[in-house]
Amino acid sequence: MSTENEGAAVPPEAGSRPAPPAPHPDPAPAVPPAPDFKPAVGTAPAAPQAPIGPPGEPAAGSGLPEPAAHTPAQAGPSPATAPAPGADPARPGAWWSEADGRPQDASQAASHADAHEGAPGAPGAPGGPWGAGAPLPPSDPPARKRTGGLVAALLAAVLVAGGIGGGIGYWAADREAGGDSTTISALGNPKSESRAPGSVSDIAGKALPSVVTIEAEGSNGEGGTGTGFVYDKQGHILTNNHVVASAADNGKLTATFSNGKRYTAEVVGRAQGYDVAVIKLKNASDAKLTPLPLGDSDKVSVGDATVAIGAPFGLSGTVTTGIVSAKNRPVASSDGGGGNASYMSALQTDASINPGNSGGPLLNADGGVIGINSAIQSAGNGGGLGGETQQSGSIGLGFAIPINQAKNVAQQLIKTGEPVYPVIEATVNMKDTGNGATIAANGAGGTPAVVPGGPADKAGLKSGDVIVKLNDTVIDSGPTLISEIWTHKPGDKVSITYKRDGKQSTTQVTLGQRKGDS
Repeated sequence: MSTENEGAAVPPEAGSRPAPPAPHPDPAPAVPPAPDFKPAVGTAPAAPQAPIGPPGEPAAGSGLPEPAAHTPAQAGPSPATAPAPGADPARPGAWWSEADGRPQDASQAASHADAHEGAPGAPGAPGGPWGAGAPLPPSDPPARKRTGGLVAALLAAVLVAGGIGGGIGYWAADREAGGDSTTISALGNPKSESRAPGSVSDIAGKALPSVVTIEAEGSNGEGGTGTGFVYDKQGHILTNNHVVASAADNGKLTATFSNGKRYTAEVVGRAQGYDVAVIKLKNASDAKLTPLPLGDSDKVSVGDATVAIGAPFGLSGTVTTGIVSAKNRPVASSDGGGGNASYMSALQTDASINPGNSGGPLLNADGGVIGINSAIQSAGNGGGLGGETQQSGSIGLGFAIPINQAKNVAQQLIKTGEPVYPVIEATVNMKDTGNGATIAANGAGGTPAVVPGGPADKAGLKSGDVIVKLNDTVIDSGPTLISEIWTHKPGDKVSITYKRDGKQSTTQVTLGQRKGDS
């Protein structure tokens, strides 16, 4: 995910659990060879988007009455009494609650429902930002010359338009009597300035000092940028494998914090199949390391609020928001370099994720990490977060590795430097989708598809069996089966439902293991 390295998301196309549309053309081993990503060269940073305004800020004008000018009667309404332009505008509902800064429930977050006119907190309603508490101008100001009245009337229209454009609570105008100079003051909104606990501003403020921008450069001078975050006080940084792969062999790695401090780093371990890597800062005794708190990705629900932090197109410290759009989304991702895919049972989010976000944290409303941003689905080119020809931006389909899985992998990498994969030791077809994962006729190089004495063999599985369910998860393809198996640990017992000769059966399989990516 980067200008850089983002993995190309290949979400499934068919069945109730769509399978990734980038399968291996030939039967693959039970655990396909891990991908050998080669991040693309980072592109020049794109022009930054306009900053997001404070949450809960009103978007409509105040509509306060203006002083009535004592002028001779005229035909038709005077400018001072004419309806204010932009009165009663529709006010977009705030995703984050204005009352306490906390995210609204899933239905409100998903629909972004508008605040209704007249409801508490809406423009003109009791208790709203433009309610009775706003000071009113004197009802009978001193008489002025006719020219002064015209100036006041024209000023009223300008102020209302400014209120609509600026989205402030109300405006106060002071004009020197008999002069041409007018000063305007905008009174702040205490609700937006409070940065209440649990607001996006609060979450971002706490997390940003623990997020780093990673620059990777291979021995050939090629590389890119990505993101990572502080995993522990020992200086370990958690990120994606495809972010650091180019620098893994005699390359250069640097990590830059939000305060501008930059450190060199080294690869501790990386797992190509999981697309997870751990790097460690060098000579960082002066670094203030605050690990991000880890949430529980198993307890995430669709509709939960999300906050993504990263360096899209090199723009470090970018914060975007969204919701959890789906869980357990089987995704095969690659960096577009022709390597084998990584497999994940991903969290899907509509938070804006772009090249450069790879390896960054996906946070919940409590500020806990629930995933590592890894891949996106881009319009038009079929894939995601990196590759020299895959630099399209977000269309609201982002995918993150669940943090519970990433944490297990990180611990393996820190302890031994290599990953451990759970396996059933049976080769399945990666091309068939929609009806299940079919055990192939032969394995790689003509070897048996079901390894004699392996977990699948002991459970009675044979070539031609079609696996349609693992525990309670429907399996519609080979990639889906692998992504689900990899959410477990070696030694776990799983229930596999399969079809053979038109009959459906269920068997128990104790998962085996494979060490390393080779």
